[in-house]
Amino acid sequence: MALLCCKAMPSERIENKLTGRPINRIVTAFDSLFHNFTTCLYTTSTTNVVMSKNLRNGVLPNGTPDSESLSKTPQNGFVTAIDVGTNSFHAVVASVNAKGVFTIFSRDKENVRLGESTSDMKYISPEAMERGITAMKRFARMSAQANAPVRAIGTSAMREALNRDDFVRKVQEETGIAIEVVSGNEEARLIYLGVLQALPILDTKALVIDIGGGSTETIVGLRGEMLYGHSAKLGAIRLTQRFFNEERLSTKAIKDCRDFIRGEWALVFRSIQVCGFDKAVASSGTAQTLAAIALAQKNRLPDEEDGESLNGVTLSQSEMLSAIESVLQAKTSKKRMEIPGMDAKRADIIVGGALILEQAITRLGIRELTISDYALREGILLDYYQKQFDIERYHHLSQLRYASVKNLCDTCQIDQRHAEHVRNLSVQIFDELKAQGLHSYSETDRELLEAAALLHDVGYHISSDQHHKHSYYIIRNSPLLGFTNDEEELIANIARYHRKSHPKPKHENFQRVPSAKRALVCFFAGILRIAEGLDRRRQAIIRHVTIQKTASGLMFELECRQCEDLPDIEIWSAERRTALLSEQIVKPITFAMKK
Repeated sequence: MALLCCKAMPSERIENKLTGRPINRIVTAFDSLFHNFTTCLYTTSTTNVVMSKNLRNGVLPNGTPDSESLSKTPQNGFVTAIDVGTNSFHAVVASVNAKGVFTIFSRDKENVRLGESTSDMKYISPEAMERGITAMKRFARMSAQANAPVRAIGTSAMREALNRDDFVRKVQEETGIAIEVVSGNEEARLIYLGVLQALPILDTKALVIDIGGGSTETIVGLRGEMLYGHSAKLGAIRLTQRFFNEERLSTKAIKDCRDFIRGEWALVFRSIQVCGFDKAVASSGTAQTLAAIALAQKNRLPDEEDGESLNGVTLSQSEMLSAIESVLQAKTSKKRMEIPGMDAKRADIIVGGALILEQAITRLGIRELTISDYALREGILLDYYQKQFDIERYHHLSQLRYASVKNLCDTCQIDQRHAEHVRNLSVQIFDELKAQGLHSYSETDRELLEAAALLHDVGYHISSDQHHKHSYYIIRNSPLLGFTNDEEELIANIARYHRKSHPKPKHENFQRVPSAKRALVCFFAGILRIAEGLDRRRQAIIRHVTIQKTASGLMFELECRQCEDLPDIEIWSAERRTALLSEQIVKPITFAMKK
């Protein structure tokens, strides 16, 4: 992983050639981050590290956060959230700013199988306890490294186990972590809160389905409030133990399991249908695995090594059912492990989870299903901060995309005035070209242009030299919540081509853009180049742009704010940047002052 090389690099200051202002290389931020989390990186099975200059604030010389600053300033403090699940334990270390937008620095996951027993989860076996304690010890070390308070939530297996107090006591004695066992409804609430951090669905009546090892939570929510919530004793491990104990999968076992799910969920289906929903979302491991299988069938599987994720991916009913059918057709765990996209650690329990999702899709008439990377643990994080600090409860979620873009802008300390002005000029040009009938891109596409315009200069955080290439790298390796992986790739490429070379098929980054979307990248990058040129001196001299068709091409008419400076430098700069957009619209572009 490229980030690991950064720690050994010396921090240095370089000078911005345009402004003369000193710029800190991003490796300085990486140094601070890695100082805090090097141990975690080498001991965790699943780790996601995000750069942040906030690490420099409220941090003692030894690299650990000042406890006083942690208690008073959420934007500078860390917290660890642990999901003590029936199948897997998940831990995440993050900071949250005053608006409730959090940045995740480290993730860890351990397949504990806490609910694996012969007693329908009435007892946690000694072996499962030992596995659980081992995982919690590792999480405790990770948390101590960040000097982060811990909130651990126990779910289905913990709720039902008669000997749960023994496990809770042993964990606290050996790790110092107190596990809070929550009700099914509280678990559902936290899941919904977590999903809201990943997808722009605050103002959408959304159905959320979270399939765990021991239970499945269904929520219908709108504007941060649960309209309906239910936790059913239906889970991948629970159904496996009840129906699929034999190595070879039988048709009768599948039928019996389907009938059982329909019986357990009969009132739930009816309640959700009465409540209604506009969008369906699925979270957690079962849904993500099935989505990965569906994408693999279409040769669209994200590359996790390149930081790609399933968050925001939307699949049709037929695609999901096809993935589920491929699971049911594989009669043994060994055969299921051979399915492209299958998580090998889930191959033995995936059938039960797949049937739960199958019944939800078919019985509720779900035509499209969107995947969320976030669930319970992220909900735990935000809920913790909401209770500890006076942060804005849901405001940022109504504009999730913008909030995540703005957070990255702040992290990289870009020239905010310039970025906002280039964004405004870009969308003006976009709208004017559409009014002239020169493109048919949607409002969603317009948001991609806005994001790229705001982020086009984040590469200065590394260096002024080749900063457009650095911008691509930073955008692709930073979480932009509310955007899908494909959309992030488009944003990064548009920002990459705001200067210098035009997009070329030989460029590795451009090759990652689906062929059907390459024209969009060229078109939007062409717009961004001109908008960037029109703010050459970063003084927001050009106030407004209108476009007129002429006999020979297009005339960009410029309206300036009242000032002594004429926009001659801006016009000169923009004229040098017209080639890419001219190629797309097959028309020459000229500039003139509006009369």
